[in-house]
Amino acid sequence: MAALEWQDELDTGIDVIDGQHRRIVDMINQLDAARRAPGAEDMSLVLDELVDYTLSHFAFEEALIEEAGYAFTAAHKRVHALFAKRVEDYRLRYQAGEDIVAELHSMLARWLFNHIRGDDKAYSHTVKQHLNVFARQHEHGGWLRRNLVRFFR
Repeated sequence: MAALEWQDELDTGIDVIDGQHRRIVDMINQLDAARRAPGAEDMSLVLDELVDYTLSHFAFEEALIEEAGYAFTAAHKRVHALFAKRVEDYRLRYQAGEDIVAELHSMLARWLFNHIRGDDKAYSHTVKQHLNVFARQHEHGGWLRRNLVRFFR
């Protein structure tokens, strides 16, 4: 498996979201490293961390786009829910003893990059506008800070 490399075209222009996306890419790359590690427990830990972090990212992103008034928030949430179900199915297959790493790595890479290029880029203008207005109104914290602490402490 080739390691995933971040491409600047994936940047949404929303620093907090781009940072989270980069972290997910790093975690996907850790899957391959864990596959080569001597203990299967390492793979299970990486997979669990990837799933947990991704679900936290989804919750944060959904709260952000809802707060910004993005018109397609409900559809975006459905895309996340379907993806979460798909990844959970992979996790169950792994727990049942199936070797899913190569297939999962490939699926994650395709899905994530396509999702960012399409779905996430679609909301970026709305969110950036909202954050700019919000930042001016709440220069000393507010929604973004509260939710960063809430989801990523």
